[in-house]
Amino acid sequence: LSLSLPPKSPASAFWQPIRSFALSQLTSLVRRATLRESDLTPKYEKVHNFKVHTFRGPHWCEYCANFMWGLIAQGVKCADCGLNVHKQCSKVVPNDCQPDLRHVKKVYSCDLTTLVKAHNTKRPMVVDMCIQEIEARGLQSEGLYRISGFSELVEDVKLAFDRDGEKVDISSNVYEDINIITGALKLYFRELPIPLITYDAYPHFMESAKVTDPEKRLESLHEALKLLPPAHCETLRYLMAHLKRVTDYEKDNLMTSENLGIVFGPTLMRAPDLDAMTALNDIRYQRLVVETLITNEDVLF
Repeated sequence: LSLSLPPKSPASAFWQPIRSFALSQLTSLVRRATLRESDLTPKYEKVHNFKVHTFRGPHWCEYCANFMWGLIAQGVKCADCGLNVHKQCSKVVPNDCQPDLRHVKKVYSCDLTTLVKAHNTKRPMVVDMCIQEIEARGLQSEGLYRISGFSELVEDVKLAFDRDGEKVDISSNVYEDINIITGALKLYFRELPIPLITYDAYPHFMESAKVTDPEKRLESLHEALKLLPPAHCETLRYLMAHLKRVTDYEKDNLMTSENLGIVFGPTLMRAPDLDAMTALNDIRYQRLVVETLITNEDVLF
């Protein structure tokens, strides 16, 4: 006995390819939306910024759900996202801090990963906005990044970013001198509590700069870049690509990769607790690191 399926009705046969097409389009849309979302909102990992805290009234730990006993210093609170936990629980809480703009009130002097997670961006908005403004009207400006803008106006840009965030106006209508914008960008990097090239990665970058063979130096720098937190690495990549474009106009702006290395070396990296002589000796290697990153940004990132 053989069983056969009933023949498909003409209507069913007609609708089947349309259904398949609609399903494939929907799947494609979902995939594209997911990719777009992941592109715009990267999932950077961030540790919690716990501080000992005295809670008023009864409080329960948000990790273990047990009561937080005591009258003072009953637990710790994350200064960036507001998570309340026991001190002992803070050691096992996952690195899933999602900073809240109610707690993150500044742009300058704020930890870079904290800032991008709070604003749900790929890079700090001050970096993107300043670079876009500089590329729109300043690439041919002589001494770009070397010439300092008027310090009071640079400070004014800083205060405007801290106050207005991405709504700040840094156009030529407000700041005609492009050196004010370059000064504001350099100031942002100088005031980072953890430098763009972090304290932990600093020794590895210094060792890379001391490698004399160009190919081996690139290999060493490539390994050193892996030590940077993702948000730091992405911001460094974006900055180096921009500085490479600055060198494309070096006949006008007189800024070679070596000159930019001199400017940005001490701005992007600094060693913790070095004596004066060692710090002075490191300057030439800092310059070499930035110069090499600019020249080879298309290979290294």
